[in-house]
Amino acid sequence: MSFDRTFRALSDRTRRDILRLLRKQELTAGEIADQFAMTKPSISHHLSILKQAGLVLDERRGQNIYYSLNTSVFEDALAWVLTALAREEEKS
Repeated sequence: MSFDRTFRALSDRTRRDILRLLRKQELTAGEIADQFAMTKPSISHHLSILKQAGLVLDERRGQNIYYSLNTSVFEDALAWVLTALAREEEKS
């Protein structure tokens, strides 16, 4: 499994801030946008990148799309990092 998209998505501060918001509760794009001093299209772009990386899930409910964390991707990425660190320690 390649984590290129995951780590690229995590490299941006705004996207990390969005993920912090979603840790607390699921939110609509509008609710997320209200927390930032940027346009709604910019927030939509960040959400799209997070979704492509598998870090967020979206669910349509009526007129709104709710975003939530996809914790399984975080678990997989953390496992990958820990494995890579263990390999580095073995080389030392």
